[in-house]
Amino acid sequence: MSFKLEDIQLGSDGAGKIGSTYGSVNVLISIILKNSLTIASIIFLGLLIFGGITFIMSAGKGDQKKAQQGQSAITNALIGFAIVLLAFTIIQIIEVITGLDILNPIKLQL
Repeated sequence: MSFKLEDIQLGSDGAGKIGSTYGSVNVLISIILKNSLTIASIIFLGLLIFGGITFIMSAGKGDQKKAQQGQSAITNALIGFAIVLLAFTIIQIIEVITGLDILNPIKLQL
C-alpha cells in the first residue's frame, strides 16, 4: 500500500461522502502557498512605504535616530521579500525536478 497526498480527504459534506471545497491536502497547501506570496507582497509594500515616509520626514528634521529607523525598515523589507522570492523559486525548482504540481491545485470535479 503506497501513501499518496491526494488520498487524504478534508471534511465531510454530511451525506457520507468524504470531501470538501478543497478536496485534499495538496490542494489546500497549493492555495495557501499562492496566497502567502500575495500577502508577503502587501506586507513588503506597506513596510517600504512606512520606511520611506519615516526616512523622508526625519531627514527634514535632522533626526538621525528616526532616519536610521526608516533605513532599517526599508532594508529589512527588502531582505524579507528576497527570502520570500527565493522560497518561491525553490518551490518552482522542486516542481520541475519532481514533476509535482505544488502551486497548481488539481481541478475538482463536483
